[in-house]
Amino acid sequence: MLHSTSASRVFLRSGAWTSVRTGASSSTKRTAGARFASSTAGAAPLPNIFTSRATLAAATGLTVGSVAWYTHLYGQLPFVGSVSASGLADAGLHPPHYPWSHSGLLDSFDHASIRRGYQVYREVCAACHSLDRIAWRNLVGVSHGVDEVKAMAEEVEYEDGPNDAGEMFQRPGKLADYMPKPYPNEEAARAGNGGALPPDLSLIVKARHGAADYVFSLLTGYIDPPAGVHIREGLNYNPYFPGGAIAMARVLYDGLVDYPDGTPATTTQMAKDVTTFLNWAAEPEHDERKKIGLQAVIIFSVLTTLALYTKRFKWTPLKNRKLFYNPPKDHH
Repeated sequence: MLHSTSASRVFLRSGAWTSVRTGASSSTKRTAGARFASSTAGAAPLPNIFTSRATLAAATGLTVGSVAWYTHLYGQLPFVGSVSASGLADAGLHPPHYPWSHSGLLDSFDHASIRRGYQVYREVCAACHSLDRIAWRNLVGVSHGVDEVKAMAEEVEYEDGPNDAGEMFQRPGKLADYMPKPYPNEEAARAGNGGALPPDLSLIVKARHGAADYVFSLLTGYIDPPAGVHIREGLNYNPYFPGGAIAMARVLYDGLVDYPDGTPATTTQMAKDVTTFLNWAAEPEHDERKKIGLQAVIIFSVLTTLALYTKRFKWTPLKNRKLFYNPPKDHH
């Protein structure tokens, strides 16, 4: 009886201890759960800036403002052609593409053609068109020698000064001088050309859609106006010019100049030579740029090969090696 009673007491005590532990554990879980729920409910969710109304309103305002600014500057909507009742003829006939000798990635200018083109410009075009961005020194080593360029520059009188008496004087040109202008100012140029202003030809190739193709097509594209097209007096019809009516008359005719190298001076030959010259005038660095680009390609190709070799045979064994640790054996 005593043994059984003691066993019962032990059992009861162990049961009580078990129930106490279970109750405490449940109470702890409830408390932790309550705390977790309380902390979760108290935290405010972070707003998403990509879906907020303020962001949407700001993006809409920025878009509308950008479109309005572009339209104000250029007079038409971005990515949309101008809406008008004009036809394709108002923009000019698109010139065909010609196989220029310098159009390849590694091709340089035909310097003999540049020399002939300068002759055409000097004898034909220089009477109306200026070449403000080209100096006499730019021709040295490109189309003429130093002595030739000096002689051509000295044929032109430039105003300089003042001298010791405070007066301006005339002097022969030198290599540092720029090409002479045909007119002293814009008003004189318009007065001598019926109100039309002859453009400067320094950047004419880069300033026109079609570049050299456009200039060549314009010089060789003079034809009689088709039926139904009326050109007012003083203008000439050229389908490659926007609108078709151009103030400049045809200036190139067969045999107009006499090339010293014996090249036949046909209309197309002169147009091709002067276009090449004007293309060089717009990009005097053309040949040097391509040469430096080829050198850069060679250098970077060598560096890339060295980098790949170093990566493959020097760093790959180091990066792919596997380290093993063999702990010392317990001798006890």
